[in-house]
Amino acid sequence: MEISIIKTKIHNIQGNKVILDFDLAELYEVETRVLKQAVRRNLKRFPDDFMFQLSKEVWKEVITNCDNLPENIKFSPTTPFAFTEQGVAMFSSVLNSDKAIDVNISIMRVFVALRQHLTDYSNLKEHIAQLEKEMNIKFKDIHQALNYLLQKDKVQIEQHNRVDKPGKLTHLRRMKLTMANGLPRFDL
Repeated sequence: MEISIIKTKIHNIQGNKVILDFDLAELYEVETRVLKQAVRRNLKRFPDDFMFQLSKEVWKEVITNCDNLPENIKFSPTTPFAFTEQGVAMFSSVLNSDKAIDVNISIMRVFVALRQHLTDYSNLKEHIAQLEKEMNIKFKDIHQALNYLLQKDKVQIEQHNRVDKPGKLTHLRRMKLTMANGLPRFDL
């Protein structure tokens, strides 16, 4: 069984990664009604954290958000069962066939791969957050250094352009005056 096919059948509903009953029936190559009968005969094996039936409101939301649902399923009068990873494992023990064992192994591999991707994503997210923090500190330091240099230059220019003694011009102002008269003069 191809992992990519199974991945398309896993939905995130009410904070749980689940496979809906009609998708599970398709994977196990049984009719949905047969799957539901087997589950109802073995309800003790399926506590709420293994399997739950969707409410009408949640089912409408799933229909709205999922493009790949078959048309005949969308308008079914009953809402589907949602099986968590543990529920899928339990269901294969209810069917107890070679096909069920093979399908269950494939589905478990997909759930494990999804958990690994989530772990990798969390690690990557933490690493990016750490880099962002380090870069913010470095940019803050650079910003402070640039502000210091700009302020230092501004103070030096102001000191250079001011009149030192009454009536005496600074070198820069003297050069401006001589250049304005058209006479280049270099007093040192």
